[in-house]
Amino acid sequence: MEVSVLDIKGQETGRKVALNDAIFGIEPNDHVLYLDVKQYLANQRQGTAKSKERSEMSGSTRKLGRQKGGGGARRGDINSPVLVGGGRVFGPNPRDYRQKLNKKVNILARKSALSYQAKENGIIVVEDFTLEAPKTKDFLNIVKNLKVEGKKVLVVLPTEDKNVYLSARNLKEAQVMGAANINTYKILNADAVIIAESSLETIDKILTK
Repeated sequence: MEVSVLDIKGQETGRKVALNDAIFGIEPNDHVLYLDVKQYLANQRQGTAKSKERSEMSGSTRKLGRQKGGGGARRGDINSPVLVGGGRVFGPNPRDYRQKLNKKVNILARKSALSYQAKENGIIVVEDFTLEAPKTKDFLNIVKNLKVEGKKVLVVLPTEDKNVYLSARNLKEAQVMGAANINTYKILNADAVIIAESSLETIDKILTK
């Protein structure tokens, strides 16, 4: 699959690059995509939720009513989960939500995500660029020139560029990352993936091990 290389003004440079069919042209595996996205979202969780169970409540332990013959549910003290203001039954405790995936599953998921983007013409290849200073306005101009204004955009650079990152940081719909760090969730979440020409080599190395 061949794609024209554009410059940051949105003009064609006259060059074309071939996207690796082993990455951008495979049949996407939906189940693997689901597993990888689930893992990513689980790994974002803080896992600090905590509620008090009856043993941690500060109320008195005096028995409120007789054991039998009262006509209601059995309750020992004011901390009983049966009562309003009592302890919580089976509440959350701090825990680690992180999940693990096999390397090959992770690689297949990223390939599948890139293939979906390629099928929907969501991949834009631009020649390598940098910005002289961190300016949101300059980044917006690039997005406008590439006709992806108002869309969720993922910009993939060969290495992390601080000026480009800072220029895009203030924009809700833009994400900038190095080619070595691309993940399935970010690719699928974007309407357009802008890939710098040199990033394709890095992506090839990572995903064709």
